[in-house]
Amino acid sequence: MNETVTLVLAWVAGLLLGAMFFGGLWWTIRKGLFSKRSALWFLGSLVLRTSIALAGFYFVAGGHWERLLVCVLGFVMARLIITWLTRAAEVPRYLAREESHAS
Repeated sequence: MNETVTLVLAWVAGLLLGAMFFGGLWWTIRKGLFSKRSALWFLGSLVLRTSIALAGFYFVAGGHWERLLVCVLGFVMARLIITWLTRAAEVPRYLAREESHAS
């Protein structure tokens, strides 16, 4: 039972790491597109997000491949969730206007 709790915690950590990584990517794109220094935003965000994710995987795994696998599974699941949430939240304005004229 102790191993099950450890794997569930690794999965939750993967979800949190993924939410941070992909949520941070979404935030960076929104900020970077309208910034005068967009390359700095994208490069800085990439380095920071990747460093946090890799450090998180390292510490969660603790030398156990099972924990790493479950953590990566949570990371990928977070990607799917963030992608679904951000697509549902934003409909481009030009598409919304075209759809209203098409009827």
